[in-house]
Amino acid sequence: MKDKYVLTAESVTEGHPDKLCDTIADAVVDACLEHDPAAHVACEVMATAGKIIAAGEITAARLPDIPAVICRAVREAGYGGSDYEVEVITHEQSPDIAGAVNNGAETGAGDQGIVYGYACDETPELLPLPVVLAHKLTRLLTQARKLHTIPSLKPDGKAQVSVEYQFGVPKRVSAVVVSCQHEDGVELAELRHAVMRHIIQPAFQDFPLDAETEILINPSGRFVEGGFEADTGLTGRKLMVDTYGGLAPHGGGALSGKDGTKVDRSGAYMARYIAKNIVAAGLAERCTVSLAYAIGKAKPVMVEVDAHGTGKYSDTALEQAIRTVCKLTPNGMIDTLGLDKPIFRKFCNYGHFTHADAPWERTDMTEVLESACHAKEMGGSAR
Repeated sequence: MKDKYVLTAESVTEGHPDKLCDTIADAVVDACLEHDPAAHVACEVMATAGKIIAAGEITAARLPDIPAVICRAVREAGYGGSDYEVEVITHEQSPDIAGAVNNGAETGAGDQGIVYGYACDETPELLPLPVVLAHKLTRLLTQARKLHTIPSLKPDGKAQVSVEYQFGVPKRVSAVVVSCQHEDGVELAELRHAVMRHIIQPAFQDFPLDAETEILINPSGRFVEGGFEADTGLTGRKLMVDTYGGLAPHGGGALSGKDGTKVDRSGAYMARYIAKNIVAAGLAERCTVSLAYAIGKAKPVMVEVDAHGTGKYSDTALEQAIRTVCKLTPNGMIDTLGLDKPIFRKFCNYGHFTHADAPWERTDMTEVLESACHAKEMGGSAR
């Protein structure tokens, strides 16, 4: 590791076209789970000017009114929900996949995949500081729009934060970028002043900017046209925003639009849950948990832990403890985290791991993991 380096992360508002597609997809998942906790859903959304397409595989006891779900999600994001042509193209899950997933007492993984969970002790959220700060900015943008603190704001927007580290410790913010959609006719200087006062300054109260911090507000100038009118949106195109800002590994699978049998989602949540509890327990300062699955098989084909040289116990002891006390099958992860409930839309914006009330953000396994690690390190067995 270099003595001095800069790490950068970005975030987007819930009105960003890609993120709105994620929100729509998760609203469809929730609508299916509301009436059938065992529903299997894989929903992809693409949208552009005047057109929204939802496609995928849905096997559920009751199919929701998907066009109504879509229009409601668009309205709640701040756009007119009835001004779009909505097309829904869905069919039931492939019988081959369904047979593999439901073959036996334990539900098998809905697909193969590699997922990663990460946590570090840089912030109370146990996430990298640039990630937390970027999400703070976009949350404040949306709050300022909804509360009319900045009346000219519209739903689309994004932010980016660069933090300078020295010897692995965040020392200063080197750059902040905020781009926000606004009403026509707004003076750019006036908007920049309002964003600085109501968005940037509050976001950095706990980690202040300095005189050398580069601050760019709407660096491209005018940003009147936004959302689907300006850019095509697509589910799963903001994977780094959803997870760790590119500062930790990502297996490549999207989170939104999938029920809990899809390990891209449930496995990523479980890996984060485990990594966060390891760090919260003081078992490591940083931790990456890696899980891999094979389609149709319940148990993971790989469980790996990397404490990045900061572990209280060996990585082997951590891995053995996880295998002993954590339920890593799809059924086990769904049961542990309550992933058969309609909760996904609530947590799909501003990073999936920044919501303190998300079940995968609980730190209720710290004592169990500590005990299991101690037992494994000593060569015994956890009770």
